[in-house]
Amino acid sequence: MEFKIEKLDNYTLIQVLEEKLDTHIAPTLKSELVLVSGNGEKNIVLDLDHVRYCDSSGLSAILVANRLCKNANGTFVLTGLNEAVERLITISQLDTVLNITNTVQEGEEMIRAAE
Repeated sequence: MEFKIEKLDNYTLIQVLEEKLDTHIAPTLKSELVLVSGNGEKNIVLDLDHVRYCDSSGLSAILVANRLCKNANGTFVLTGLNEAVERLITISQLDTVLNITNTVQEGEEMIRAAE
């Protein structure tokens, strides 16, 4: 199982259960994000706690999630980054664009504060 998707009170939590967010699973993640957004969800927390490696297609999926939430006037939060993934996001300068927290709980608080 690649993802765990949980619909909670005011957001949807998507946990990536793979060690690599790459060309093999990023397209599936994008499809899931579009479905979640299409169901009217505007707030998404993407938990990458299990992810140890991310490539450009993984970054692309993250940006799709961010755009979908922005277009719906919602909030996208990225959480659970390990050092390698966090470094990639910083090098790509996406840390200036994305909402990033250490834990899902902090992400939930960020969404509550934005509403």
